[in-house]
Amino acid sequence: MTPEKDTTRTIIIIGAGLAGALLATLLARQGWQVEVFEKRPDPRRKGYEGGRSINLALAERGLNALRVAGLSDTIMAQAVMMRGRMVHPLQGELHLQRYGRDDSEVIWSVHRGRLNIALIDAAEAAGAKIRFDARLDGVDFDNKRFAMVDDHTRQREEHDFEVLIGADGAGSGLRQAMKPLVAMNERFESLGHGYKELEIPPASDGGFRIEPNALHIWPRGGYMCIALPNTEKTFTVTLFLPNEGDPSFATLPDLAAARDFFSRDFTDALSLVPDFDADWIGHPISALSTLYLDRWHLDGRAVLIGDAAHAMVPFHGQGMNCAFEDCLALARQIESSPDWASAFAKFEAKRKPNAEAIQAMALENYVEMRDRVDDPDFLLQRQLERMLAERHPGLFVPRYAMVSFLRVPYVTALERGKIQRQLLIDATRACGAIGDVDLTKADALVRERLTPLVL
Repeated sequence: MTPEKDTTRTIIIIGAGLAGALLATLLARQGWQVEVFEKRPDPRRKGYEGGRSINLALAERGLNALRVAGLSDTIMAQAVMMRGRMVHPLQGELHLQRYGRDDSEVIWSVHRGRLNIALIDAAEAAGAKIRFDARLDGVDFDNKRFAMVDDHTRQREEHDFEVLIGADGAGSGLRQAMKPLVAMNERFESLGHGYKELEIPPASDGGFRIEPNALHIWPRGGYMCIALPNTEKTFTVTLFLPNEGDPSFATLPDLAAARDFFSRDFTDALSLVPDFDADWIGHPISALSTLYLDRWHLDGRAVLIGDAAHAMVPFHGQGMNCAFEDCLALARQIESSPDWASAFAKFEAKRKPNAEAIQAMALENYVEMRDRVDDPDFLLQRQLERMLAERHPGLFVPRYAMVSFLRVPYVTALERGKIQRQLLIDATRACGAIGDVDLTKADALVRERLTPLVL
């Protein structure tokens, strides 16, 4: 922190998950004393106690953060490439919808637990101290003291702090402590849908049972299943379904109803899950919500990042990637700002609009994935989108590419995406095939409505 950076003082991070461990690495490398408190046991000794699915979609934003942390080679050695969506229609043939132009534009399936452990190792190697089994149990902001409790031994400790950073997820304890002092206007907006996980095991020969280099999707209009590959040659299958209505989790009160539902709507998926009964009974239904806050920081005393500030639904695969961008942005503001308050205010001003933009796009992507990926109009627009991207490089850039393969601000991707979507609708109106599209008119619309993308 300039001009009088005092790295003898300690930065306290609450949470040693993905964001907390990465931020600890970045700040320790800047020369700060960093101490991290994590309520869970050490996953390297007790095994990983993850919350959500065991694999995540890693895109360029997250990869960039891992490069900065010196971890990209380690993590990429364990990642599985996903070229696009392998669509399993209710009727008809499977087909792959590529995410990008070629294998230079892909996303990666990574194991949450192994990634977290690698980040914890990196943080400690950089000099950060991590305390496990240490849950935040109250903050006295006036006197700058906080309490931690070990939920196993019930031992409670109090510590002084200079500054607190909350990387402790959607149920953030630090956010709860800040609420009486900050006009956050916290809103959790439920999607009204939940999810349940199943697993596709390896084939009898030890390989993958289905195409490994794809995110598999079974779109059913209003609900869907997806499957992401793991390096163990398994797939994590996730059913996303409304909580109420028909069909919904409410209409699946028991195992027999669930089996009948899968037999009808996800026949080929059911055949791939030999332990369906055990998975269905053993895995809970989890909620899907978006967290909105008006404020992320308390002057120069505390700030929130990642899911603690802006939890989102998982349908664009950007929750982790966005949180990693938060870490880089906050570390840079801390390095360049004259004091904590200005660092936190600048960080919030830069990141909050972008977090809200990707939250909106994640919600939109759920509708696209479950309802539109096998819609003829959508497929025609996707064909034209790819053609216009080739005909107008740097001018017409698909929104998915801006979000996943570039690091342009999410706000830019959202705003340009709206313009481009309307352009595609206008250019394909009354067209039944790509040969019906007037490309001269489409080219003119691109030049008229878009300016070059600034990277």
